[in-house]
Amino acid sequence: MDAWVERELGGTFPDQRLKARLGKLLGDLGRRIGSTVPMACQDWAATKAAYRFFSNPRVDETTILAGHFAATVARFAATAGTVLVLHDTTEFSFTRDTPGAIGQLSFVKGRHVTHTVCGVLLHSSLVVTTDGLPLGLAAVKFWTRKAFKGTNARKRTVNPTCVPIEEKESVRWLDNLTQSTQRLDDPGRCVHIGDREADIFELFHAAHEVRTHFLVRTAVDRLAGRGGTTVAKVMKRQPIRGTHEVEVRDNHGVVSSARVHVRFCRVTVHPPVAKRKRYGPLSLTVIHAHERGTPTGREPIRWKLLTDLPVENLAAAVEKLDWYAMRWKLETYHKVLKSGCQAEQAKLRTAERLTNLLAVLCVVGWRVFWLTMAARATPDAPAEAALTAAEVEILDRVGAPPPAAPAPTRKVSHYLVAVAKLGGYLARAKDPPPGNRVVWRGLTRLADILLGFELGNRVVGN
Repeated sequence: MDAWVERELGGTFPDQRLKARLGKLLGDLGRRIGSTVPMACQDWAATKAAYRFFSNPRVDETTILAGHFAATVARFAATAGTVLVLHDTTEFSFTRDTPGAIGQLSFVKGRHVTHTVCGVLLHSSLVVTTDGLPLGLAAVKFWTRKAFKGTNARKRTVNPTCVPIEEKESVRWLDNLTQSTQRLDDPGRCVHIGDREADIFELFHAAHEVRTHFLVRTAVDRLAGRGGTTVAKVMKRQPIRGTHEVEVRDNHGVVSSARVHVRFCRVTVHPPVAKRKRYGPLSLTVIHAHERGTPTGREPIRWKLLTDLPVENLAAAVEKLDWYAMRWKLETYHKVLKSGCQAEQAKLRTAERLTNLLAVLCVVGWRVFWLTMAARATPDAPAEAALTAAEVEILDRVGAPPPAAPAPTRKVSHYLVAVAKLGGYLARAKDPPPGNRVVWRGLTRLADILLGFELGNRVVGN
């Protein structure tokens, strides 16, 4: 069993055979990233065993990810300082003739026919350091919808603010915040990051109750002060405290810098009128970062952030802006699951089986993302922290330097570049660090080379 697989199998299983099967699945899918289950398992017996595992009623996403959660907690405990917990939701859509066994996501209206898109939704909470190194998942929530009804259609019959949060899908934000905070067991070090979908007053109170911190982008202009004004009006009266350069990418992928003007202020924020019987006002910090003018090829930056953390000066405000910018790493992680692991190409027929497969791929996808970021966040770490001795030996042989060149140092950054080269990375002087795509391609090719290396040793040994 691969060393990284053993580290992610520390949870409690109802049967040791199920634990062994999960370990084999993690190893097979980790060596052949993006392959189908039959392609990863390589033979009918292993493929059938994998299908039985996904269909086993004693197996669910909690069982599969228990070991990974424990490994995440261990990596969290081994770090120091503030750690960010990134929250977001994504959809895995599938094409099926009978979507009822999976669940509905939406309706697609075409010129001649309207069809139902089926799939599974995932709300994930990814723990990362302030340097961007992903430590692992701290909580996940999978669910499906038996029927789909758009938000605008629901608003015609009911006022959403009058519906208790426990009866909404939005309760997933509160559940994941609470579960991840309890699991990490050090709420003061955690800052939970969310986009505008996380702008939920109940979430702010949930964070206050478990004594953790949050930083979200707001979408609602709430009442402020004594209730006679709004947050937007208060912030308009605040002076510009300084400027900050933000790296942005336009619609064509061109990277440039944008200068934003920063305002911040401590404000008393009130809950919606329909929720005032359950929740009281909170003293929060509002940060506005606005870009003046209209840039070419993209929308101007208009960030309105809300946090319970104190902000006393421009440096502290800029720090919070940088933390919120880390939220994009969760989008990248979801891209690894869909594009790298090819999660949406699965052919399993029920939501339960698909959920179990997606839980396995969550661990595989995290490892790809961790390997990519480890070379940037901890470039001087030893290669053995990410690769086995056999993999290091193969990479030394495949990418052997010319005789006159010095032997490569055994640093993780050097060997991750070697892996990326197997995936098509050119490593030119001005090239950016290797990304997830070339890393997952390189890992798959490295696994094939390792198999040939082991077979060759057996032949020679005989």
